[in-house]
Amino acid sequence: MKQLENIGTKQKNINKICVIGLGYIGLPTASMLANHGYYVVGVDIDEKRVELIKNGELIIDEPGLMTLVKGAINSGNLNVKTEPEEADAFIICVPTPVIHDKNNKDNNKNNNKDNNNETPKCDLTYVLSAVNGIKPYLKDGNLVVIESTIPPKTTEMIYKLIDKNIHMAYCPERVLPGKILKELVENDRIVGGIDEESSELAKEVYKSFVDGDIYLTNSTTAEMVKLMENTFRDVNIALANEFAKVCTEMKVNVWDAINLANKHPRVNILNPGPGVGGHCISIDPWFIVEKSKNAELIKKARELNDNMPKYVCNLIVKEFKKLNINNPKVSIFGVTYKGNVDDTRESPAKKIIECLLSNDFNVSIYDPHAKVFEYPLNKLEDCIKGSDCIIVLTDHDEFKNFEKEDIYEISKLMKHKIVIDTKNILNHNLWKESKFEVKLLGDGTTWNVK
Repeated sequence: MKQLENIGTKQKNINKICVIGLGYIGLPTASMLANHGYYVVGVDIDEKRVELIKNGELIIDEPGLMTLVKGAINSGNLNVKTEPEEADAFIICVPTPVIHDKNNKDNNKNNNKDNNNETPKCDLTYVLSAVNGIKPYLKDGNLVVIESTIPPKTTEMIYKLIDKNIHMAYCPERVLPGKILKELVENDRIVGGIDEESSELAKEVYKSFVDGDIYLTNSTTAEMVKLMENTFRDVNIALANEFAKVCTEMKVNVWDAINLANKHPRVNILNPGPGVGGHCISIDPWFIVEKSKNAELIKKARELNDNMPKYVCNLIVKEFKKLNINNPKVSIFGVTYKGNVDDTRESPAKKIIECLLSNDFNVSIYDPHAKVFEYPLNKLEDCIKGSDCIIVLTDHDEFKNFEKEDIYEISKLMKHKIVIDTKNILNHNLWKESKFEVKLLGDGTTWNVK
């Protein structure tokens, strides 16, 4: 194999890179590459997003990203547009949501009613569209890298579809919203090529900005690694959620039990919650189920986590019937899928809200981080005014840091003083001092229902 030479931090044979998709991963990646010496063309089909980026405005709330993007654009190394162009390398960072396969009878027969008897599977529409978009610009020797999460063997399939003399690799992103820039640099990366030369070529590109180790493998293994990482989390969260259900039934505080169980040197149980959201953990395990008949545990865990919002809603509905509160108004605190981010994708809050509305609850929503959501967002005072109950669904720092005076002011605006903490983040003693009845998800001692 020809030895590849470096010029500074940049790979000699690759000078120009086209990044397709300027979302949570594509924009930081494009900016990082531009700031490390490559000329980068960032491409997104969303004209509004492209114009915002050009004007130094972002729709992504990520620490440090604005500075990085402006630096890349001002250096002249980053140009954003809506159409791809010729380059030495192409990196695809587009979404891969799930769709429901109504025709898969073998898998459907065991699915629960909440999935509408449809088997979730990977929607490759955006990936295939990106591939078709760059295909006219591909030349012999170009490198194509996919970062989007995809089912095993997809990279091989796409390589055959392209049918050109190119290099191709799969390199999954492994970052956490809120820490994307830090983790892009510090985290280890997996690079899986369709051959050894493709792996080496892709590695040299990522070496320009990655301080972590870069491990080489084949594309199918790399695809599986990405799915395994998120499935590991999903399965273990499902166990914690099942413990929460059992403890509620047994009138036990699951949080106390988990804390004590984790004193064992080989036990590390995760925390339960109202469901699993985001564009990774709540979706990626289905890509394994789609491809394998043996993924029984993975499927059951995914179904359990998908059904947690309905479980939480039903728990609340039964509780209010016991409390004999008619036409209740509830205040939802937090609709992003995790704390301190603005990302509402696949948030369990949406399912809980829909369920509450279908049970004739009046719902108001407050989230200090969310910018866009399917239902109206309110200011704090408007959200809690005349409310019977606060339901905390997201672990924002703002909720954790409520002080006694804040809670007292909140209580004065409410009709009934009830707070339901599904994340175990509140200072319960402070809320109780303000005469709130505090109910904790997974603590069977705080619920009136069986």
